[in-house]
Amino acid sequence: MAKYIIAGLISYLIGSVSWAYLVCKKFYGIDIRKYGSGNPGTTNVLRVVGKKAAALVYVADFMKGFLVALIAKWIWGDAMGLFCGLFIVIGHDWSLFLNFNGGKGIATSMGVAFALAPKAAVFSTVIGIIAIALTRYVSLGSILGSGTFPLFLLLFKFRAVYVVYGILLAAVAIYRHRSNIERLLAGKEHKLGEKVKR
Repeated sequence: MAKYIIAGLISYLIGSVSWAYLVCKKFYGIDIRKYGSGNPGTTNVLRVVGKKAAALVYVADFMKGFLVALIAKWIWGDAMGLFCGLFIVIGHDWSLFLNFNGGKGIATSMGVAFALAPKAAVFSTVIGIIAIALTRYVSLGSILGSGTFPLFLLLFKFRAVYVVYGILLAAVAIYRHRSNIERLLAGKEHKLGEKVKR
């Protein structure tokens, strides 16, 4: 039990490191939470600052999820990989360093998914990319990609614990996108490529 508590705490703290906040503060002198949607995540960085910063943020958020989940799995097995993967996403979404606010966890969740179930992750990512390409709504692609992940886990006959885990990740992602869902339904959601004045 102590092992899980320590690993979960470390994962949460690593997840709490907000690369969107750090990159924008260090290189652009702004608090990304005060611009655009106010969300410290890749999409808002793209709209407010630009492609280079957004790419850096995405890769950093992806890799923190990927590496933590993969290392935990290698050292302690599947259960610890799943456990640490969940806590790093929770840390990203409810960061200790941002007063328990944070991003929406898509890049970090994808990193975890590719570390633990790459086959299902590839297919759910393709679904998300297709949705974004057709609609130019990043939020819709994120929701569909996350939502189909547990379905692909089930389709590819992953163990039940993986399917339950996929449902948890999808539920967290969809919950974090609830304001986007409201804007999508109201026809007020921003599309990919729209810039925000600073």
